[in-house]
Amino acid sequence: MPQDENRNDGLDHKEQSLLEHLVELRDRLLRMVLAVLILFLALFPFSEQIFTLVAQPLLSLMPEDTSMIATGVTSPFLAPFKLVLLLAVLLAVPYLLHQLWAFVAPGLYSHEKKLAAPLLISSVFLFYCGIAFAYFVVFPLLFAFFIAIAPEGVAVMTDIGQFLDFIIAIFIAFGIAFEVPVATFLLILAGATTPEKMAQKRPYVIVGAFVIGMVLTPPDVISQSLLAVPMWFLFELGLLMSRMFIKPGERQQDESYAEDSFHDGDEAGGLDDEDMESMLDEMEREEEENLKRPDA
Repeated sequence: MPQDENRNDGLDHKEQSLLEHLVELRDRLLRMVLAVLILFLALFPFSEQIFTLVAQPLLSLMPEDTSMIATGVTSPFLAPFKLVLLLAVLLAVPYLLHQLWAFVAPGLYSHEKKLAAPLLISSVFLFYCGIAFAYFVVFPLLFAFFIAIAPEGVAVMTDIGQFLDFIIAIFIAFGIAFEVPVATFLLILAGATTPEKMAQKRPYVIVGAFVIGMVLTPPDVISQSLLAVPMWFLFELGLLMSRMFIKPGERQQDESYAEDSFHDGDEAGGLDDEDMESMLDEMEREEEENLKRPDA
């Protein structure tokens, strides 16, 4: 029957469209992996120099007669290997996000595209700022404190594997923590809250920042405070940016649009059974008439 053929054509079109999206996703994932692999192969010959550069905040504070050690058989190879791999991923983040953006962008509206691009760029920039803050500010203070409190007769000789795990945890924690302004901006933009309500909840935000610092950082007061205090200031920065760039009229318009959509859904759901049946009959008759018409 013609109606069944049209339905089959629609299903074939949907399956073809889904397959095209899956193929595109596969290609972009392969490009992302290839980009990370190329950066890794380019950086790996300099793995020793990169590890020495990353460990410089600790090496510069260690006593003269001490040095870092490797307690594991494979640690001299795996520690620089993991560090270079992490560095390759971090350097490829802009390209990785570009590939994800190219895959998602066709399904977004024009105003969403205009907003998403600055948010992605600011997210990458803030993540790099968090890593830089950890390296140039947190590490010197943290390592100086740990070495200073070492008891007498104890030689500070850090294992390179444990050192790498420690700095990776700190880098990721501070990189994520520096995304607070973006998260605050998005919450206010989506209409989930307002700058005034967020400002009223400031004490809870401060306590939450210290709780997050306790969870994401090693169990010491200094690293927790060095993470929680910047998170608080970044939260204030997010409030300031939302007040500057998000107009109250836009938030009210979004909220009114959501309420209108909700009420429209209620009105559509308030139809009785007879009205629904009549609407379905009319749709079936129109479909039959369209099928009977000769093709142009």
